[in-house]
Amino acid sequence: MMRIFVTGTAGFIGFHLARLLLAEGHQVAGFDGMTDYYDIRLKERRHAMLLENPAFSATLAMLEDDAALSSAVAGFAPDVIVHLAAQAGVRYSLENPRAYLDANVIGTFTVMEAARRLGVQHLLMASTSSVYGANTEMPFIETEKADTQLTIYAATKKANESMAHAWAHIHDLPITMFRFFTVYGPWGRPDLALYKFVDAILDGRPIDIYNHGEMWRDFTYVDDLVRAIRLLIDAAPQRPEDGVVPEGDSLSPVAPWRVVNIGNSDKVRLLDFVDAIEDCLGQKAIRNYMGMQTGDVPATWANADLLKTLTGYRPQTDFRDGIARFVEWYREYSGK
Repeated sequence: MMRIFVTGTAGFIGFHLARLLLAEGHQVAGFDGMTDYYDIRLKERRHAMLLENPAFSATLAMLEDDAALSSAVAGFAPDVIVHLAAQAGVRYSLENPRAYLDANVIGTFTVMEAARRLGVQHLLMASTSSVYGANTEMPFIETEKADTQLTIYAATKKANESMAHAWAHIHDLPITMFRFFTVYGPWGRPDLALYKFVDAILDGRPIDIYNHGEMWRDFTYVDDLVRAIRLLIDAAPQRPEDGVVPEGDSLSPVAPWRVVNIGNSDKVRLLDFVDAIEDCLGQKAIRNYMGMQTGDVPATWANADLLKTLTGYRPQTDFRDGIARFVEWYREYSGK
């Protein structure tokens, strides 16, 4: 049994990870700012479900609140910290970039400081496939250069990776960064494409399809994602004694730091994704075809070989099955 501190437990991914950890019998302390980026009632429902388990406790405060975060971490004394809380959303970062600097840079530094002070066994932190930016060589692999971010959201996440590397090097703190690829599933965020599409189609409203549907995404089902995170908890990086890194490993030659892709290793065309939603709902969408949006990329596709090497696991849920599970949840949650 481990004591695991998770930031963002009222959020989509944090909720699913906490539920998995609790099911395994671990003690989990959650931390969430309950921001109103989307309907806070959804966040409250997630937290209420977690709080039904006596092994779960929660602190409601902002990441940037150093005193609150430090007190919560020190009081719980975790073995491991998993940092998932962030200001999410590629498109919203075009409207309110300052929110990303506050939450994703200052907030992440606060988490890193708390982890350093306590000397946790392993700090794991979320990054994003968006850090690959304008890269065109696919599938994306962790060892390739990623210096061409296209949004402030992606830039803050790349900054987190660099900050974490410095922290791991200076303080010998094992840190794993993971890059998520288009996560979807039950209890998902209302600003995510699947949620928006299903909600609009059932209401008879049009859906916006960017780049006329000629976009590809590596859709990763949330249960697969949190299973990968759980397995990575047990795969803490170690500083190479001789500076030699195995081929294909993103491990730093000078720090106990590594970045790992978590994706389905398959790219799906957006139009095929919409077709699958229509098939599942038994209802056609009113399609509003649009051009490419600023900051967006035409394709993402993960090479997940390193995840498989480290954990023996690879996400594999077919997007049609994942959509069906989401729709089942959505109908029950919304009553539609």
